[in-house]
Amino acid sequence: MKNVLLVVLLFVTGCASGPPEEKPQPLVAGDPTAPSQITPTESMAIANRLATHPWRPFATNILHGKDKAGILVNSPDFSHEPQQPRKGWWVPGQVNNGIPYKWGGFDDTSSFDAAISSGAAGGDVSSPAKRRADNSAVSTQAAGVDCSGFVSRCLKLPRVHDTRQLPAICTELPSAQDLRPGDLLNIPYRHVVLCAGWSNPERTWIYYYETGGGPDYWKPGLKQAPLDAMLALGYRPLRYRGMAHPAGVPGQSAKDVLTRAVKSTAVVVPNPTVGEP
Repeated sequence: MKNVLLVVLLFVTGCASGPPEEKPQPLVAGDPTAPSQITPTESMAIANRLATHPWRPFATNILHGKDKAGILVNSPDFSHEPQQPRKGWWVPGQVNNGIPYKWGGFDDTSSFDAAISSGAAGGDVSSPAKRRADNSAVSTQAAGVDCSGFVSRCLKLPRVHDTRQLPAICTELPSAQDLRPGDLLNIPYRHVVLCAGWSNPERTWIYYYETGGGPDYWKPGLKQAPLDAMLALGYRPLRYRGMAHPAGVPGQSAKDVLTRAVKSTAVVVPNPTVGEP
């Protein structure tokens, strides 16, 4: 009888404990001379927070016209080019999720909320004219993030580094197959996205966060696309020097840091294009 009880006790204990927990992956800190220090998990958490941040705007946060400095602003609210594939999305009076795209924007959730409360425009979409004007087309009366502002926040940089400046604080990878969560795919003077991991074991499709890119609306989001198609557009794989990396064998892959729930939100982009027209 005692033997039976012991067997039952061991069976119940084993069922209750479940599978052994995976040990945290040891990480080595990044280059101490880099502008900031961050881990892949922290970077993905920031990206998801910016992509899902809830906020409630008002009609006063809509602007389609020139700001007080004479800079043309088009907020990506529901009334912005509704007939176009890349239409506006946020609705005044409702809780919306995700910080909107803003040309030249570098807001975090706190600064964005403060700007919206003070009446700033909720975002400012890109355009060929803004690209030609560059920094002179950045409105101080709109709030949000653009592609490089988003990535700079996700790297905890103290100031925005645009697509021309990011390579100076990164190391170009010898192969895109070496990409890890927190790495970048960058085209100077054009666009940058944040790598979030591999979406298949063969490493032919990647997860990535971006803002300002199609096919969805003007906001940050998680996407998945064929790596070859991304590289064909001219993206170069970069690793931020301040990013922590796995200890051990050089080239070892970082642990997958996206949860299953977050992965389920990824938009499939079979034919990616360079964002911010």
